[in-house]
Amino acid sequence: MLKRITFILLILVSYTTVNAQGQLGPITITHGKEIEADKEKIVKIAGETNGKIYTLATKGKNFYIKVFSSVDMDLISVNEIEMDDFIDKEPNFEEIAVLNNRIYIIGSVYDRKNKVNNLLAVEISKDGKLTTNTKKLFSTKVTKNREKGAFYFKYSPNLDKLLIMHASLFDKEEIMQYEIKLINENLDIVTSHLEKVSFEDRKDLEFTISDFDITQEDDIFLVINESYRDRKAKKNIEKFEVHAFKGASSYNKEVIKIDFTGKEVINCEMLMTANNTLNLVGFYSSVNKRGKANWKLKGIYSATIDGSSNEVTNLKFNIFDFDTKVKLIGERRAKKNKDILPFYSTHSLIEKENGGLIFLAEYRQSIIGSSSGIGIGGLGISFTPITFFTNEIIVTSLNADGSVEWANVIAKDQRASFTTMSIGMYGFSNGSNFSVGVGIAIPLAVLGKGPEYLGAIPIYTNGELTVVFNDNKKNIGITDIEEIKKLGNYNKAIPTAFTFNKVNGDITRIDPEELQEDQLILRPGVYYIKSNKEYLIYSSRKSEDKLGRMIIN
Repeated sequence: MLKRITFILLILVSYTTVNAQGQLGPITITHGKEIEADKEKIVKIAGETNGKIYTLATKGKNFYIKVFSSVDMDLISVNEIEMDDFIDKEPNFEEIAVLNNRIYIIGSVYDRKNKVNNLLAVEISKDGKLTTNTKKLFSTKVTKNREKGAFYFKYSPNLDKLLIMHASLFDKEEIMQYEIKLINENLDIVTSHLEKVSFEDRKDLEFTISDFDITQEDDIFLVINESYRDRKAKKNIEKFEVHAFKGASSYNKEVIKIDFTGKEVINCEMLMTANNTLNLVGFYSSVNKRGKANWKLKGIYSATIDGSSNEVTNLKFNIFDFDTKVKLIGERRAKKNKDILPFYSTHSLIEKENGGLIFLAEYRQSIIGSSSGIGIGGLGISFTPITFFTNEIIVTSLNADGSVEWANVIAKDQRASFTTMSIGMYGFSNGSNFSVGVGIAIPLAVLGKGPEYLGAIPIYTNGELTVVFNDNKKNIGITDIEEIKKLGNYNKAIPTAFTFNKVNGDITRIDPEELQEDQLILRPGVYYIKSNKEYLIYSSRKSEDKLGRMIIN
């Protein structure tokens, strides 16, 4: 199954009438009625329940709940989110969640006086309005506003529970802290755990929460990567561990150590497969003579853990093959055995029928320009230019034993530039030695400005992988990474699908037979996975907006 699809990408098809239908291979797309009240742009589809579709929309700095009919996707209501003040402050919006047919708005408030970061939840009625059912979920002690940390969210596979993590850095105290809580549909806390990690005697400690997730059985797993220099022993200490909290063990912490030397883990994607095997996949780096990471990608590792016994059953490190390196860094550098720059973020991990996996990692960068300010009514307002890049995707098919079956590269060059009034939208700012790498989701505050058109969606059906994305129409028929042209104007994008041969990974490119000027463009950053075969989507073309369904046949 697909563990997570961070970006639902597009299959761009033309629709000129209500409920018109499009077909692209095994994918069928239908759209509902045009959204007449489209000033508030949809940035998230929260879910479908009670015969209605609930979405989050923005206009300026304000957030709204838009409710649609499930039948024809006609707009029913638009409701501004105005949470009651907490300690004389309006909460900052964090998340909209649907848990077993109940809808909640979640917001955070920093208590400057008591130095506490709070997280609150308010239930939403069936008509999309805030109720009086409010509950405080977190009240975490921090040091100051700049070190208040950030909240991260993961949904259970049954969509009836929400796993929330808060992570923060105590710089002067030389402590990193993370707290997890599992919340049920009634906002009750099923379990919680707070962990503090000291680096007082390990000043060069690098501590990363690489991933965290919740399984079908509501068991919780965190992947922890810890690295520091033992100066007395004159060697580098690498700890790569899984911290497990299982319901059958009353959620007591269990530590699963994955031992290796001479390598450094760079990132990780985690997936619990159908046979109760926990899979960890990501990139690794070599280390220098002092044992420190070289911070360039050497290859892909694969680790498996028995979910019942916590035994590490397999660990493999696969060096990138020559052909893959040629596509990523060129033939000259590949012949010199150069490593790959560490700009590839884990994207998706897919379980195959034979016990193997397909791992996708996307080149991602963002460039934050210099801020400029103006004065309005005595107030200074700062504007910051930002450019997002989402380029080629490394696709690797792994055998059940963790070895590489085949590898290939999806050639694409996408970017979107915009200006924002705040860069605080990035949430928790990584310290020099503490980071949280739990996905590549586009910050909610920038959706609607262009980045939501970027990325790709992998679709796995009948043993075959298909990846679809927006592309420049000048790239029709091209799969060579050296020949592609960048997608700069996403409003003129075309749909492209790359299918991979299940035996050797060879690519077949599928482009639209006809290009139409009035086609709707799907916004890949705005979606909802209803099942492995059905997605709720959002498409637009200039002033025309529509919700739709994407069905995988």
